Amino acid sequence: MAKGYWVATYRSISNPDGVAAYAKLAGPAIEAAGGHFLARGTAAKAYELGVLQRVVVIEFPSVEAAAACHDGPAYQAALKVFAGSGDRDLRIVEGVS
Repeated sequence: MAKGYWVATYRSISNPDGVAAYAKLAGPAIEAAGGHFLARGTAAKAYELGVLQRVVVIEFPSVEAAAACHDGPAYQAALKVFAGSGDRDLRIVEGVS
């Protein structure tokens, strides 16, 4: 079974305190769901339409586990705290074998 990955890119952050409060809830929720942080921080380089903003890559045992984490109550509670703190894009992709 292929692993699943969250790839989150932030276009802008309007409330750094809100992002920090979100991270305090999201991190434990993600790890409890089997997620493992591979990268997180400000982009080292940005090309094409990218911006030098925050990027997070998280590995899960499967796409199903990644989706279940996102849709689960613990992560949804973190998203409520994040609301309005920034503009971001979260995608779940399947890993290659």
